[in-house]
Amino acid sequence: MRTSLATLEAPLERVRALIERATEAPSLNALAHAAKLSPSHLQRAFRRRYGMSPAEYHRARRFGQFKSALREGAAVTDAVYDAGFGSGSRVYEHTNRLLGMTPASYRAGGAGASIRYTTTGTPLGQLLVAATAKGICAVTLGANDEELEQRLADEFPKASRERVDNGREEWLDAVIARIASQLGWSDREAPDMPPLDVAATAFQWRVWEALTRIPAGITKSYGELAAEIGKPGAARAVGQACGNNRLALIVPCHRIVREDGSPGGWRWGVERKRALLAQEEQRNAGESP
Repeated sequence: MRTSLATLEAPLERVRALIERATEAPSLNALAHAAKLSPSHLQRAFRRRYGMSPAEYHRARRFGQFKSALREGAAVTDAVYDAGFGSGSRVYEHTNRLLGMTPASYRAGGAGASIRYTTTGTPLGQLLVAATAKGICAVTLGANDEELEQRLADEFPKASRERVDNGREEWLDAVIARIASQLGWSDREAPDMPPLDVAATAFQWRVWEALTRIPAGITKSYGELAAEIGKPGAARAVGQACGNNRLALIVPCHRIVREDGSPGGWRWGVERKRALLAQEEQRNAGESP
Protein backbone atom coordinates (compact mmCIF):
# COMPACT_ATOMS: atom_id res chain seq x y z
CA MET A 1 0.00 0.00 0.00
CA ARG A 2 1.36 3.41 -0.96
CA THR A 3 2.16 5.68 1.99
CA SER A 4 0.14 8.89 2.02
CA LEU A 5 1.93 12.15 1.32
CA ALA A 6 0.57 13.55 4.57
CA THR A 7 2.54 10.89 6.46
CA LEU A 8 5.67 11.72 4.46
CA GLU A 9 5.36 15.50 4.71
CA ALA A 10 8.04 15.90 7.41
CA PRO A 11 10.76 13.74 5.78
CA LEU A 12 10.05 15.20 2.34
CA GLU A 13 10.32 18.72 3.72
CA ARG A 14 13.61 17.74 5.37
CA VAL A 15 14.90 16.52 2.00
CA ARG A 16 13.73 19.66 0.23
CA ALA A 17 15.53 21.80 2.82
CA LEU A 18 18.74 19.81 2.32
CA ILE A 19 18.53 20.37 -1.44
CA GLU A 20 17.88 24.09 -0.95
CA ARG A 21 21.05 24.44 1.15
CA ALA A 22 23.27 22.25 -1.03
CA THR A 23 25.82 23.71 -3.41
CA GLU A 24 26.33 20.39 -5.19
CA ALA A 25 23.40 18.07 -5.87
CA PRO A 26 23.17 15.59 -2.94
CA SER A 27 23.13 11.93 -3.94
CA LEU A 28 19.82 10.11 -3.82
CA ASN A 29 21.29 7.70 -1.27
CA ALA A 30 22.30 10.56 1.03
CA LEU A 31 18.86 12.13 0.80
CA ALA A 32 17.18 8.79 1.37
CA HIS A 33 19.30 8.24 4.50
CA ALA A 34 18.24 11.66 5.82
CA ALA A 35 14.58 10.88 5.15
CA LYS A 36 14.86 7.33 6.58
CA LEU A 37 13.36 5.99 3.34
CA SER A 38 14.67 3.73 0.62
CA PRO A 39 16.05 5.60 -2.44
CA SER A 40 13.29 4.29 -4.71
CA HIS A 41 10.57 5.19 -2.17
CA LEU A 42 11.99 8.71 -1.76
CA GLN A 43 12.23 9.19 -5.53
CA ARG A 44 8.57 8.25 -6.03
CA ALA A 45 7.30 10.23 -3.04
CA PHE A 46 9.29 13.35 -3.93
CA ARG A 47 7.92 13.25 -7.49
CA ARG A 48 4.39 12.89 -6.15
CA ARG A 49 4.85 15.85 -3.81
CA TYR A 50 6.83 18.29 -5.96
CA GLY A 51 6.24 17.10 -9.51
CA MET A 52 9.94 16.37 -10.16
CA SER A 53 12.79 14.24 -8.86
CA PRO A 54 15.23 15.53 -6.20
CA ALA A 55 17.88 16.00 -8.92
CA GLU A 56 15.46 17.94 -11.13
CA TYR A 57 14.45 20.07 -8.15
CA HIS A 58 18.09 20.95 -7.50
CA ARG A 59 18.65 21.90 -11.15
CA ALA A 60 15.49 24.01 -11.23
CA ARG A 61 16.56 25.82 -8.06
CA ARG A 62 20.01 26.57 -9.48
CA PHE A 63 18.55 27.79 -12.74
CA GLY A 64 16.21 30.07 -10.80
CA GLN A 65 19.21 31.56 -9.01
CA PHE A 66 20.98 31.95 -12.36
CA LYS A 67 18.06 33.86 -13.89
CA SER A 68 17.72 36.11 -10.85
CA ALA A 69 21.41 36.99 -11.00
CA LEU A 70 21.15 37.84 -14.69
CA ARG A 71 18.16 40.07 -14.08
CA GLU A 72 20.06 41.89 -11.34
CA GLY A 73 22.85 42.66 -13.79
CA ALA A 74 25.47 40.06 -12.90
CA ALA A 75 27.96 39.05 -15.57
CA VAL A 76 27.02 35.78 -17.25
CA THR A 77 30.19 34.00 -16.06
CA ASP A 78 29.64 35.15 -12.46
CA ALA A 79 25.99 34.09 -12.56
CA VAL A 80 26.94 30.64 -13.88
CA TYR A 81 29.39 29.89 -11.07
CA ASP A 82 27.42 31.61 -8.31
CA ALA A 83 24.46 29.38 -9.14
CA GLY A 84 26.72 26.34 -8.76
CA PHE A 85 26.72 25.10 -12.35
CA GLY A 86 30.50 24.69 -12.50
CA SER A 87 30.73 25.43 -16.21
CA GLY A 88 28.96 27.57 -18.75
CA SER A 89 28.39 24.64 -21.08
CA ARG A 90 25.94 23.09 -18.60
CA VAL A 91 23.83 26.24 -18.81
CA TYR A 92 23.97 26.70 -22.56
CA GLU A 93 22.83 23.10 -23.11
CA HIS A 94 19.39 24.05 -21.76
CA THR A 95 19.28 27.79 -22.43
CA ASN A 96 16.97 27.81 -25.45
CA ARG A 97 14.39 25.63 -23.71
CA LEU A 98 14.49 27.37 -20.35
CA LEU A 99 15.09 31.00 -21.32
CA GLY A 100 14.01 31.17 -24.95
CA MET A 101 17.20 33.15 -25.69
CA THR A 102 20.89 33.19 -24.81
CA PRO A 103 21.85 34.11 -21.21
CA ALA A 104 23.39 37.37 -22.40
CA SER A 105 20.20 38.33 -24.23
CA TYR A 106 18.06 37.37 -21.21
CA ARG A 107 20.27 39.43 -18.92
CA ALA A 108 19.83 42.36 -21.31
CA GLY A 109 16.04 42.21 -21.09
CA GLY A 110 15.60 40.61 -24.49
CA ALA A 111 18.09 42.88 -26.25
CA GLY A 112 18.47 41.81 -29.85
CA ALA A 113 15.05 40.17 -30.03
CA SER A 114 12.57 41.60 -32.52
CA ILE A 115 8.93 41.30 -31.47
CA ARG A 116 5.90 42.02 -33.64
CA TYR A 117 2.49 42.35 -32.02
CA THR A 118 -1.08 43.31 -32.68
CA THR A 119 -4.23 43.80 -30.61
CA THR A 120 -7.89 43.18 -31.25
CA GLY A 121 -11.18 43.45 -29.37
CA THR A 122 -12.89 40.32 -27.99
CA PRO A 123 -15.89 39.60 -25.74
CA LEU A 124 -13.36 39.34 -22.89
CA GLY A 125 -11.62 42.66 -23.55
CA GLN A 126 -8.57 43.52 -25.61
CA LEU A 127 -6.36 40.67 -26.80
CA LEU A 128 -2.64 41.09 -27.62
CA VAL A 129 -0.71 38.52 -29.63
CA ALA A 130 3.07 38.86 -30.03
CA ALA A 131 5.68 36.86 -31.95
CA THR A 132 9.44 36.69 -32.42
CA ALA A 133 11.10 35.31 -35.54
CA LYS A 134 10.91 31.86 -33.89
CA GLY A 135 7.23 31.82 -32.93
CA ILE A 136 4.43 33.16 -30.74
CA CYS A 137 5.84 34.52 -27.48
CA ALA A 138 2.80 36.08 -25.75
CA VAL A 139 -1.00 36.01 -25.82
CA THR A 140 -2.55 38.26 -23.18
CA LEU A 141 -5.87 39.84 -22.23
CA GLY A 142 -6.41 43.28 -20.75
CA ALA A 143 -8.69 46.27 -20.46
CA ASN A 144 -7.04 48.33 -23.21
CA ASP A 145 -4.10 48.51 -25.59
CA GLU A 146 -2.04 50.67 -23.21
CA GLU A 147 -2.20 48.06 -20.45
CA LEU A 148 -1.28 45.24 -22.82
CA GLU A 149 1.59 47.11 -24.45
CA GLN A 150 3.03 47.99 -21.04
CA ARG A 151 2.84 44.34 -19.99
CA LEU A 152 4.73 43.34 -23.14
CA ALA A 153 7.33 46.03 -22.49
CA ASP A 154 7.79 44.77 -18.92
CA GLU A 155 8.31 41.24 -20.20
CA PHE A 156 10.81 42.24 -22.90
CA PRO A 157 12.08 45.69 -21.83
CA LYS A 158 15.00 45.88 -24.26
CA ALA A 159 13.60 43.98 -27.23
CA SER A 160 12.53 45.94 -30.27
CA ARG A 161 8.73 45.93 -30.41
CA GLU A 162 6.76 46.75 -33.54
CA ARG A 163 3.01 47.02 -33.76
CA VAL A 164 1.45 45.67 -36.96
CA ASP A 165 -2.11 46.04 -38.20
CA ASN A 166 -4.51 43.10 -38.34
CA GLY A 167 -4.17 41.27 -41.63
CA ARG A 168 -0.49 42.20 -42.00
CA GLU A 169 1.22 39.36 -40.13
CA GLU A 170 0.40 35.70 -40.84
CA TRP A 171 1.28 34.19 -37.45
CA LEU A 172 -0.50 36.85 -35.38
CA ASP A 173 -3.60 36.67 -37.57
CA ALA A 174 -3.60 32.85 -37.36
CA VAL A 175 -3.61 32.93 -33.54
CA ILE A 176 -6.46 35.44 -33.42
CA ALA A 177 -8.50 33.41 -35.94
CA ARG A 178 -7.82 30.19 -34.06
CA ILE A 179 -8.94 31.64 -30.73
CA ALA A 180 -12.07 33.16 -32.30
CA SER A 181 -13.00 29.85 -33.92
CA GLN A 182 -12.34 27.64 -30.91
CA LEU A 183 -14.25 29.90 -28.53
CA GLY A 184 -17.21 30.38 -30.84
CA TRP A 185 -16.53 34.02 -31.65
CA SER A 186 -16.27 33.19 -35.35
CA ASP A 187 -17.73 30.59 -37.72
CA ARG A 188 -14.48 30.35 -39.68
CA GLU A 189 -12.47 27.13 -39.50
CA ALA A 190 -9.56 27.32 -37.06
CA PRO A 191 -6.19 27.60 -38.86
CA ASP A 192 -3.12 25.64 -37.81
CA MET A 193 -1.31 26.88 -34.70
CA PRO A 194 1.97 28.72 -35.47
CA PRO A 195 5.18 27.62 -33.68
CA LEU A 196 5.76 28.84 -30.13
CA ASP A 197 8.71 30.70 -28.62
CA VAL A 198 8.02 30.53 -24.89
CA ALA A 199 10.54 29.80 -22.13
CA ALA A 200 9.40 26.90 -19.93
CA THR A 201 10.64 23.88 -18.03
CA ALA A 202 9.88 20.34 -19.16
CA PHE A 203 7.32 19.99 -16.35
CA GLN A 204 5.56 23.22 -17.37
CA TRP A 205 5.31 22.01 -20.97
CA ARG A 206 3.85 18.74 -19.72
CA VAL A 207 1.17 20.58 -17.73
CA TRP A 208 0.40 22.93 -20.60
CA GLU A 209 0.03 20.07 -23.06
CA ALA A 210 -2.39 18.36 -20.67
CA LEU A 211 -4.38 21.59 -20.41
CA THR A 212 -4.86 21.68 -24.18
CA ARG A 213 -6.56 18.27 -23.99
CA ILE A 214 -9.34 19.53 -21.68
CA PRO A 215 -12.45 20.06 -23.83
CA ALA A 216 -14.19 23.43 -23.83
CA GLY A 217 -16.86 23.62 -21.15
CA ILE A 218 -15.11 21.03 -18.95
CA THR A 219 -13.11 21.89 -15.83
CA LYS A 220 -10.61 19.91 -13.79
CA SER A 221 -9.00 20.56 -10.43
CA TYR A 222 -5.27 21.01 -9.92
CA GLY A 223 -5.19 17.61 -8.25
CA GLU A 224 -7.05 15.91 -11.09
CA LEU A 225 -4.64 17.29 -13.66
CA ALA A 226 -1.65 16.29 -11.52
CA ALA A 227 -2.96 12.71 -11.38
CA GLU A 228 -3.65 12.74 -15.12
CA ILE A 229 -0.01 13.50 -15.94
CA GLY A 230 1.18 10.82 -13.54
CA LYS A 231 2.11 13.21 -10.72
CA PRO A 232 -0.51 12.65 -7.99
CA GLY A 233 0.12 14.95 -5.07
CA ALA A 234 1.77 17.59 -7.27
CA ALA A 235 -1.27 19.87 -7.34
CA ARG A 236 0.78 22.82 -6.06
CA ALA A 237 3.36 22.37 -8.82
CA VAL A 238 0.56 22.17 -11.40
CA GLY A 239 -0.83 25.42 -10.02
CA GLN A 240 2.55 27.09 -10.39
CA ALA A 241 2.81 25.87 -13.99
CA CYS A 242 -0.63 27.33 -14.71
CA GLY A 243 0.46 30.61 -13.13
CA ASN A 244 3.47 30.75 -15.46
CA ASN A 245 1.37 30.33 -18.59
CA ARG A 246 1.90 33.29 -20.97
CA LEU A 247 -0.46 32.04 -23.69
CA ALA A 248 -3.97 33.06 -22.67
CA LEU A 249 -6.71 30.97 -24.31
CA ILE A 250 -4.17 29.02 -26.40
CA VAL A 251 -3.14 27.08 -23.30
CA PRO A 252 -6.54 26.96 -21.55
CA CYS A 253 -5.51 27.23 -17.91
CA HIS A 254 -8.91 28.86 -17.26
CA ARG A 255 -10.34 25.32 -17.26
CA ILE A 256 -8.48 24.51 -14.02
CA VAL A 257 -10.42 25.16 -10.81
CA ARG A 258 -9.92 24.57 -7.10
CA GLU A 259 -10.69 21.23 -5.49
CA ASP A 260 -14.04 22.59 -4.20
CA GLY A 261 -15.07 23.66 -7.72
CA SER A 262 -14.61 27.40 -7.15
CA PRO A 263 -12.79 29.19 -9.99
CA GLY A 264 -9.74 30.30 -8.04
CA GLY A 265 -7.45 32.90 -9.58
CA TRP A 266 -6.42 33.60 -13.15
CA ARG A 267 -3.58 35.73 -14.49
CA TRP A 268 -5.99 37.68 -16.67
CA GLY A 269 -8.70 38.24 -14.06
CA VAL A 270 -11.09 35.92 -12.24
CA GLU A 271 -14.15 37.72 -13.64
CA ARG A 272 -12.93 37.03 -17.17
CA LYS A 273 -12.38 33.42 -16.14
CA ARG A 274 -15.93 33.10 -14.85
CA ALA A 275 -17.34 34.70 -18.01
CA LEU A 276 -15.26 32.44 -20.24
CA LEU A 277 -16.26 29.26 -18.42
CA ALA A 278 -19.93 30.28 -18.47
CA GLN A 279 -19.70 30.99 -22.19
CA GLU A 280 -18.11 27.62 -22.89
CA GLU A 281 -20.69 25.77 -20.80
CA GLN A 282 -23.52 27.62 -22.57
CA ARG A 283 -22.06 26.79 -25.95
CA ASN A 284 -21.77 23.11 -25.02
CA ALA A 285 -25.39 23.07 -23.83
CA GLY A 286 -26.52 24.65 -27.11
CA GLU A 287 -24.71 21.97 -29.12
CA SER A 288 -26.15 19.09 -27.08
CA PRO A 289 -28.89 17.06 -28.83
